[in-house]
Amino acid sequence: MGVNTNGDIGNVVSADVKSNEDCVLAASVATNGKLAVRADVAKVMPLMDAVVKVFCVHSVPNFSLPWQRERQYSSTSSGFIISGRKVLTNAHSVEHYTQVKLKKRRSDVKYLAKVLAIGNECDIAMLTVEDDEFWDGVSPVQFGSLPALQDAVTVVGYPIGGDTISVTSGVVSRMEIFPYEHGSTELLGLQIDAAINFGNSGGPAFSDKGKCVGIAFQTIKREDVENMGFPTLGVEWQKMENPDLRAAMGMTSQQKGVRITRIEPTSPEYQFLRPSDVILRFDGIDIANDGTVLFTHGERIAFIYLVSQKYTGENAIIEVLRDSKILEFNIKLATRKRLILANIKGNPPSYYIVAGFVITVVSIPFLHSEYGKENEEQNIPVKLLDKHLFGMAQSEDEQLVVISQMLVADINIGYEDIVNTEVLAFNGYSVKNLKGLASMVENCVDEYLKFELDYQQIVVLETKAAKAATPDILSTHCIPSAMSADINI
Repeated sequence: MGVNTNGDIGNVVSADVKSNEDCVLAASVATNGKLAVRADVAKVMPLMDAVVKVFCVHSVPNFSLPWQRERQYSSTSSGFIISGRKVLTNAHSVEHYTQVKLKKRRSDVKYLAKVLAIGNECDIAMLTVEDDEFWDGVSPVQFGSLPALQDAVTVVGYPIGGDTISVTSGVVSRMEIFPYEHGSTELLGLQIDAAINFGNSGGPAFSDKGKCVGIAFQTIKREDVENMGFPTLGVEWQKMENPDLRAAMGMTSQQKGVRITRIEPTSPEYQFLRPSDVILRFDGIDIANDGTVLFTHGERIAFIYLVSQKYTGENAIIEVLRDSKILEFNIKLATRKRLILANIKGNPPSYYIVAGFVITVVSIPFLHSEYGKENEEQNIPVKLLDKHLFGMAQSEDEQLVVISQMLVADINIGYEDIVNTEVLAFNGYSVKNLKGLASMVENCVDEYLKFELDYQQIVVLETKAAKAATPDILSTHCIPSAMSADINI
């Protein structure tokens, strides 16, 4: 579970924003010339040796020029040692890593680390160090139970601006489903009123009992992100707070729930649920008309929290109201197949080039690269934005394929203005994914290559001339191959 903190990665949603100086003054008071440390801070003092500084060198793919990589850059963040000779940090702290090193408190040695696993959806990565010396004299952090509102929390880490460890304290001010930026998911998070800066990402948040109750992470303020890597219900829904709407759906005055608007065609729910079904209960827990369920200490939280507590492949009992009858379905939960992926895991971006046309797959990193991460939605073309926000994959292997740009040559004269336009069909056959399109082009023996694009545009090229021109275009632009390795035709 993440801890949403003021200032971390610049995404602030807390109402109580304080400066670092304010937090230092709030955490201690002068008594007879000595510094008295708050009791909750004192309890985490022995655990500080388990908090490490993470040094990472990143090599990020260039999504606009997918045969290249961006210039390497370095970052620092925080992490902490857990049992089993493991270290936890944020996934975004080691994203696209080429080298990761860890340094312990009071040490001048940076130890080479190995990345064991990366959970992009929950923004957590697990590391280890093979050097036995790293583990000497360190006690692993233990996990505690979920805190309550107003419980004291202490965040420990290595923010930028210094090399020594930093401790900030606050209280839990909110507990709800937060958007996790790195994986475009929505999961449980705690909001605290302590000021946290760049570099604290991955650091632990301790309760007043000295137990870890969360990790500092990235958040965003968007309302449209959806859970995509954890199990989902595979449905979109609307609130049922309007009494006339409830009456029209055949609900009694005692019934509450949310109405299904759309169902993912690739989800298991597609075989059981229907649009306009009203979800009444999830695993026997009542869902309110605003889509919330009772949470700890009498709070209410979005019902998708119940789904996120499940593992992929687990079953859930879904009760729905359909035509004034209550139906119960036992559904095996699965991950969502997004039309536009939030992360490209492991491999460089997919691409295919023919006659200078660079054809690739739309992903969120691609949109960031093309239109900027800040105010991205204001810049994306309307058609791509609609697919980004509302598109649903019709099959597991469906991709959104676009001509991203054109490498100008004599063969493609007159097509210079085609940029980031979806390819709908090739020579009369629908385009499902990039590999399928590349295969059709490579095996084409027709006289012409005809690409049908969005906005009723078409591209027509003489087949032999287009294929013959491709090697020279690649050579001119120093591109090693006409296709990425994953296309493999």
